[in-house]
Amino acid sequence: MADLAGDGPVPLWSPPEDLSATWIGRFTAWLEARHGRRFAGYDDLWRWSIENLGTFWADIAEFFGVAAGLAAEQALADDTMPGAVWFPEVRVNFAERLLAAVDDDRVALAAYTEEGGAARLTGAELRRQVASLAAALRRLGVEPGDRVAAYLPNTEHAVVAFLAAASVGAVWTVCAPDFGVRGALDRLAQTRPRVLVAADGYHFGGKRRDRAAAALEILGGLPTVRTCVWVDHLRPGRIPDAPEGREVIPWTDVVAGEEEPRYATLPFDHPLWILFSSGTTGIPKGIVHGHGGMLIEQYKNMLLQADVRPGDVFYWYTSTAWMMWNIVVCSLLGGATAVLYDGSPTHPDLDRQWALARRWRLTHFGVSAGYLSACAAQGLRPGERHDLSRVRFIGSTGSPLPAATARWVYDAVGAGSLADPAIIDHYAALARARRTGNREERRGHGA
Repeated sequence: MADLAGDGPVPLWSPPEDLSATWIGRFTAWLEARHGRRFAGYDDLWRWSIENLGTFWADIAEFFGVAAGLAAEQALADDTMPGAVWFPEVRVNFAERLLAAVDDDRVALAAYTEEGGAARLTGAELRRQVASLAAALRRLGVEPGDRVAAYLPNTEHAVVAFLAAASVGAVWTVCAPDFGVRGALDRLAQTRPRVLVAADGYHFGGKRRDRAAAALEILGGLPTVRTCVWVDHLRPGRIPDAPEGREVIPWTDVVAGEEEPRYATLPFDHPLWILFSSGTTGIPKGIVHGHGGMLIEQYKNMLLQADVRPGDVFYWYTSTAWMMWNIVVCSLLGGATAVLYDGSPTHPDLDRQWALARRWRLTHFGVSAGYLSACAAQGLRPGERHDLSRVRFIGSTGSPLPAATARWVYDAVGAGSLADPAIIDHYAALARARRTGNREERRGHGA
């Protein structure tokens, strides 16, 4: 909402009256039929959801086919905090549900590097590689509850490795290769991993950043790891010698198999992955999310709230060290193509991300508030320079988004489908007035 002087708030965007083509519209209609009541709007639905927690989450589980016919007390068996117990009788596997949502023939993962390299995995190829690596992990003795750690950039390798670990029931944790050795070990060593998946480097700022020596030092600092799966990302075919008492096996070997997909059937709260706090107040703290909780939360988040659908193209600038990487992976639950990028967001210039949004034909485009503010400060007009007509969702994370930057997005970016044209006209006129110093026009538009 924009607060225009003397006129009260004016919405930047309002949803259409007919929501039948959206996930939230279909879910609301299903709820109304199921419970014999009407919701006056989104606020009414939200209020009902937080006042009826067990019922709401049981309905989410049923609507998306996770579990059927559960009463509220079967969904939320104990609401004591900390220690609430959710869906104690339900068994799931996050990877199985996610991979079931991707289409065999459609591109599921599109991974790009700053240098222009590209890898595209269809749903069928993603499932094949995951099944092959999962079988390799089992041969290495990995069992449900073991940890698989990684030191990987934002490439297809990280997604395949995560899904393979989840298939087995192992717990995933990852550090980006821009972390130093000490920072990585402060995180990964806590988890006592059984296997390490490591890459030789990453791309950033027009350079290849070699991290092979750091990856081997991290391997040496993890006494519980005997096997390292080596991703030859920067130097294809170059596999280092294994340190004494360890083995290093090439990535290409472990994803080359033709294995039947197998998924461990796990308790709802079985650990899925470990994220970490920033480490600004001591050793980073592990944050554990479970298979079932993350599954139904991301059905709500990615489908009901972000309206991710088959055919969408979902991108958020991130590294594997940031939780937005996990969110990008979760877009596969909606049948979208998840786009990954190994590189700097601003190389060779600030316009880079908008150019990529056009090239990749994104429907969902996520960046940081700092990036958007920098674009606004530089006076970029991405909506005029690039065809962004497919973008219907822009996400901002990392820090609060200033109101002025939000207005810039609707003025300079959202000339496609993001906002009501009348609101776009309003902010375009306001921006012109600010640039030209026209006080009368500024007053007329609430400045």
